[in-house]
Amino acid sequence: MNHKAVLFCTFLQCLSAFFSSAAGENSVLKGEDDEFEPSMDQKDLQGLVKYNMRKSLDLEQEGCYLETGKKGCLEECGFNATAKTIFIIHGWTMSGMFENWMHKLVSAVMQRESGANVVIVDWIPLAQQLYPDAVNHTHTVGLDIAGLLNWLQDELQLPLQNVHLIGYSLGAHVAGYAGTFVEGTIGRITGLDPAGPMFEGVEEQKRLSPDDADFVDVLHTYTREALGVSIGIQQPIGDIDIYPNGGEVQPGCGLTDVLAVAGNFMEVMKCEHERAVHLFVDSLMNRDHMSFAFQCTGPDRFKKGVCLSCRKNRCNNIGYNTKKMRKRRNSKMYLKTRANTPFGGYHYQMKMHVFDRKQSSNTDPTFYVKLYGAHSDTEKIFVVHDDPISMNFTNTFLVFTEEDIGDLLKISLTWEGESESFSSFWKHVKHSFWSWNANTAKPVLEVRRIRVKAGETQKKFTFCAQDPSKTEISPGESITFVKCRDGWEVKPRKRLSM
Repeated sequence: MNHKAVLFCTFLQCLSAFFSSAAGENSVLKGEDDEFEPSMDQKDLQGLVKYNMRKSLDLEQEGCYLETGKKGCLEECGFNATAKTIFIIHGWTMSGMFENWMHKLVSAVMQRESGANVVIVDWIPLAQQLYPDAVNHTHTVGLDIAGLLNWLQDELQLPLQNVHLIGYSLGAHVAGYAGTFVEGTIGRITGLDPAGPMFEGVEEQKRLSPDDADFVDVLHTYTREALGVSIGIQQPIGDIDIYPNGGEVQPGCGLTDVLAVAGNFMEVMKCEHERAVHLFVDSLMNRDHMSFAFQCTGPDRFKKGVCLSCRKNRCNNIGYNTKKMRKRRNSKMYLKTRANTPFGGYHYQMKMHVFDRKQSSNTDPTFYVKLYGAHSDTEKIFVVHDDPISMNFTNTFLVFTEEDIGDLLKISLTWEGESESFSSFWKHVKHSFWSWNANTAKPVLEVRRIRVKAGETQKKFTFCAQDPSKTEISPGESITFVKCRDGWEVKPRKRLSM
C-alpha cells in the first residue's frame, strides 16, 4: 500500500464519517501494481450497476431502466438516439442512498435539456464499500457503461458526440474509464471535483484524462491537503481545469459558516467537495448570471490580478456552459465566486503606481477601495495582496465584487498603516516591536492614477485623481478617482457568449 493511501485512510478514520475506513491488507490499490486487476468479473455486475432513465424530476418515482441487450427497454423508456444523452455518475457513498445533490443536478439538467435522455448511473452497491474497494470498482463500472454505449451504437446508431458523462468525485474517474473502453470517442466528460486519494499522480489510463473524450472539463473545489493528501485531485487532468477560489477555500464553507448551520465538522469537508456540483447546477439554472474563469499559471498570479485576459481563448464560462477550445491539455483557469447561488461575481484588475512621499519606506500599507458604478456602488472592499506593496513601482491587484454595479464611474481609495489597522498593527509589531514609536510622523503615499480592466466585459479605463492637486494621501484619508479626460477606454474585441 502506498504511503498516501495509508495517510488518507488514517485521516478518514480520525474524521469518522465523511470517508471512514482504512484500507484492508488485501485491497488492490489503483496504481499500486503495473497492471490493474479488476475486483470482480464483468458478469458479476448483474444488477449492481443500474441505468435509471429519468422521466420525472421527482427521484422518488422509480423511472425506467436501460439494460444492455434488451431492446424492449429502449421503447419503454422512450430513448431518443438523436437527442443528447447525459449520464450522471455519483461517487463513493456511506449512506447507501443518493445524496441531495443528485436530486438538484438531475432536476437542473432536465430543465435545461428537456429533450435529452438523462440517465443516472446507479452503482451504489459497489460504491458503498471501503474506499479502496470502491476505487477498484471504478474500472468495472466504467467498463459496464462503455458496454451499454457500444450496444446503443449498434442498436440505434447512437452518435457518441452527443453523449455527455458528468461524474462527481469517484464518478469522474468512472467516466474516464467509460471513455477509455468505449468504441469511439465520447463527446464530453465533465469531472466534478474528481477524487484525489489513489488517483493523484497515477498514469493517465488509470484516472480521468484528456484522451477519454473529445472534450474533458474539470472543476476542482477541494484540493487542500490534510496529512499529505487531498479529497479532490490537485493536478490538472482535463483539457480545461477550473479552480474556483484557487480550488481550496470555498466561500460559505468556512468552519464557522458551516457549524452555525449544521453543527458538524464533517459538513465543512462535504461543503467544499460538493461545491463543484452546486457550481455546475448554478451554471445550468442561471444562464443570465454566468461565471467566467481566466487562464493563469497558478493561483498566486491570479490573486495579483494579472490574468484577466480573454485573448486567444484565455477565458471561458464555467460548468455546463464551458466552451470547447482548441485542443490543448491541462489549461488551468481560475475565478472567484460568491458564497451562494448565483455564484458568479465580477473581477477587476487594478494597477496603480504607489509613490513614497514621506516616512513610507518601511510601511506596509493596507488598501481599501469603494467602487461607484452606473447601477450601484460597493461597500469599502479590502484589497488583498499577499506580497508587500512595492514603493515607487506599479502594483497590480485583483478586486472582486459580488454584484454587477454596471460600468465603473469612479473609485474611492483609502489606505491604513500600522497604527490605523489592527491587522497591520500586529503585522508591524511582529517585525519591529522594539522600534515602533506611536509618535512618529504619519507616512504619506501618492497615487496619481489607477488603471482598471473589467474581466467580464474586457473594458479598460484609466482613472485620475478628481482633484489633480491632491494626489497625496495619509493613513485613514481617501482620494476619489474619476475617468481621466485624456484617459483611454478599450472595448473588447469579442465578448464571451452569454
